Amino acid sequence: MSLARTFIDVRPLRTSPVFRRLLIGRTVSVLGGFMTLVTVMYQVWDMTHSPVWSGAVGLAQALPLVCVGLFAGSWVDRGDRRRIFLVATVGQAVCALLLAVQGFTGGVPVAGVLALVAAGSCFGAVGGPAAGVFVPRLLPKEQVAAGLALNHASGQVMMLLGPALGGLFLGWFGIGLCYLLDALSFGLAFYGAFGLPALPPEGEPSRAGLHGVLDGLRFLAGHRVVRGALVTDLAATVLAMPVSLFPLINAERFDGNPRTLGLFMSAVAVGGMTATALSGSVTRLGRPGLVMLCGAGTWGAALAVFGLTTSPWLGFALLMAAGAADALSVVSRGTIVQTRTPDALLGRVTAAEQIVGQAGPHLGNLRGGLVAGWTSGPTALITGGLLCVLAVTWVGTGTPELRDGRVTPDEA
Repeated sequence: MSLARTFIDVRPLRTSPVFRRLLIGRTVSVLGGFMTLVTVMYQVWDMTHSPVWSGAVGLAQALPLVCVGLFAGSWVDRGDRRRIFLVATVGQAVCALLLAVQGFTGGVPVAGVLALVAAGSCFGAVGGPAAGVFVPRLLPKEQVAAGLALNHASGQVMMLLGPALGGLFLGWFGIGLCYLLDALSFGLAFYGAFGLPALPPEGEPSRAGLHGVLDGLRFLAGHRVVRGALVTDLAATVLAMPVSLFPLINAERFDGNPRTLGLFMSAVAVGGMTATALSGSVTRLGRPGLVMLCGAGTWGAALAVFGLTTSPWLGFALLMAAGAADALSVVSRGTIVQTRTPDALLGRVTAAEQIVGQAGPHLGNLRGGLVAGWTSGPTALITGGLLCVLAVTWVGTGTPELRDGRVTPDEA
C-alpha cells in the first residue's frame, strides 16, 4: 500500500466542488460555534458566579437536541432538505445576532441568555438531520466515508482552535464581537448550501407528527446493522466517558498539577486528529462495522489501562490511543448510518444519531462521577472501560452483519 493512501482521503475535495464549498462553510460555522460556547460560559459565570448556572449552559444546549431532534428528523424526511437546512441556518444566525446585541448592550438576565442559546440549539436540532443527507447524496458511495472523515477532521481542528480564539477575542474585544463573529460564520454555511439542488426524500415521504417518529424508531429497532452501530456508540460513551474523571485522577495520581490536567484534555483530541489525518487506508477498506467495533473496543481498553497507570507520560499515550480509536469509530458509525439507511428515513436516523452523539457523553460523564463518588476515580475508569469492551464484544458477537459488513442499504 502506498504511503499516500495512508493519509486522509481527499478525493471528495477534488471531485465535488459542492462538497468542498459545504465543508468550508461548515468548518467556519463550527469554529464560530466553539467561540460562542466559550463566550456563553464566560458571560454566564461573570453574571452569576454560580456553577449551577454554568451547568445550565450544557442543559440549554443538549435538551433541545433531545426533545426536538426526532420530530425534526420526521419533518426533514417530508420536505426539501436543502431548504430546511437554509431556514435552520438563518434561525441560528438570528439567535447568534441577538446574543451579540445583548452582549453589546447588556441588561438581559441570565435566563434570557440561556433562552437564546436554547433557541439556537433548537434550530441546530433541525439543521443537523437536514445536513445529514448531503454527503450520501453528493458523493459516490465509495467516497462517503472519506467525506465524513474530512468533516470529522475539520471539526476536531476547530474544537482546538475555537475555544482558544474565543478566549483571545474575549480579552481583546469583549463578548459582543465574539457572538457577532459566530452570526457571520453562519453566512458561509448558508452560502455553502445555497447552491445545492433541491433534495427531497427519495421514496415515500415521512408521515406527519408522531407517526413519522414511530416509523423511524421501528426502522432503528429492526435494522440490525444501524441499531448495532448506535448501541456500540452508546456503550463507548455512556460506559467509558472519562472527561468528568480527569480532575479527580489528576488530584489522586498526579498531585493536581493543572498542566497535567490540560494535557489530559488535549491528548484525546490530538489522538483523534492524528488518526483522522491517517484514515485513508481505513476509509478505503470498506468495512466500517469492523473498524467501528475495533475502535470502540480499543477506546474502552485504553481507558481501563489508563485507570491503572501512575505514569503521566504513559497516561498521555493511552489517552491519545483512546482518542484515535474513538475518531475512527465515529467516522465508521456515520458511514454505516448514511450508507445503510434508506434516503426517505435518513433525516430521522441522523437525528437519532445526533441525539446519541450528544446525550451519550453527558450520561457517561454523569455515570463516571457517580461511580467515582461511591468508589474512586481509577475504579470508575477501569470498570467503565471493561464494561465498554464487554458491551462491544456482545454487539459484535450478536451482529455478524455489522462485523462482516455484508449488508446492502435496503436490508434489515
